[in-house]
Amino acid sequence: MNRKLLIGAFVIALASFFVGCSSSEQANANQTITTTGPDNSEIVTTTDSTGTRTETRTFRDNGRVARVVVTTRDGRRTVKVYSKTGEERELTQEVGDALALTGDKIAEAAGWVADKTTTGVNEVGDKAEDVGDKAKTVGREVGDKAEDVGDKTTSTAKTVANKSADAAKKTGRTIKKVVTP
Repeated sequence: MNRKLLIGAFVIALASFFVGCSSSEQANANQTITTTGPDNSEIVTTTDSTGTRTETRTFRDNGRVARVVVTTRDGRRTVKVYSKTGEERELTQEVGDALALTGDKIAEAAGWVADKTTTGVNEVGDKAEDVGDKAKTVGREVGDKAEDVGDKTTSTAKTVANKSADAAKKTGRTIKKVVTP
């Protein structure tokens, strides 16, 4: 009988252990929710035992914003933004729902400027391309003018040669007349 009582107590203890584990797993599962957010981000929502709700939005490929953390405690909401370099800023002005805005809008609200280097390089490249096009046009015009000058020089040289030949013939005739009586 002692043995049956011991086995019964063991079975009850084991059953209550499994019931306790499954209920704590359900409580943990109800406290953390992961969803896909806009602008290629992921949002993890966690609620702790005191009722504080923390929503962390992580950006996968935004160049300026790494993550946004929205904490709601006792009805008061705070929004913190973290840059890719690790800088942290709290958004004091209401800019809208930080969990739905684009990363660029959040970065602007935090006061982080966009990378102007890429824009400047693109503009310089465009200007250089324009200068190259103009240089090609000028080069063609210079080539055309040089061709015209070359044609004119050739024409003038032929004219001079023809006149020189005519003058030489005349001189030769005159000499022939003088030499032959």
